[in-house]
Amino acid sequence: MRHTQFRKLSNLLALLLLVLLMALPQAQAVAGATTTPPDKAYLQRIWSGWETLDASHQTQFYAQGPHVFFDEAPLKYDSWSQFETGVGKILTSIKRATFTVNNDAQIHRAGNNVVWATATISQHALLQDGSRDNATLRWTVVFEKQNGRWLIVHEHVSRPAP
Repeated sequence: MRHTQFRKLSNLLALLLLVLLMALPQAQAVAGATTTPPDKAYLQRIWSGWETLDASHQTQFYAQGPHVFFDEAPLKYDSWSQFETGVGKILTSIKRATFTVNNDAQIHRAGNNVVWATATISQHALLQDGSRDNATLRWTVVFEKQNGRWLIVHEHVSRPAP
């Protein structure tokens, strides 16, 4: 009788192991599909959004809440709403602008839910007073996956000193 129970238990364990082995590749494929990090095209979509010169259009890319964003001035913004208001004022001085993520963009994963990236950005702007502001900006950005979306939780934009 013990032999029969042992055999049934062995068969059950073998069947369970087989089911798990068959399910594992499927689970890995699903996990990989949902954790695909931002790519250069996504980075460009963010910068192309700034070309509208309306900061409210960028809300879709930024995490809400207490996150720190650094821009050329002021020293820092402590939330997306501060950033949106501050940058919105700066954008009123621009008539039109284009931003291009250059080919030096690098994207790095830090686990399943965090990605950080760096790139230089080519900026070509026509200001309201008719002058031009062409520059190469430095950009460092940290994304966190929140509710299935990659959102910016920290960003630093600067321009090299002349």
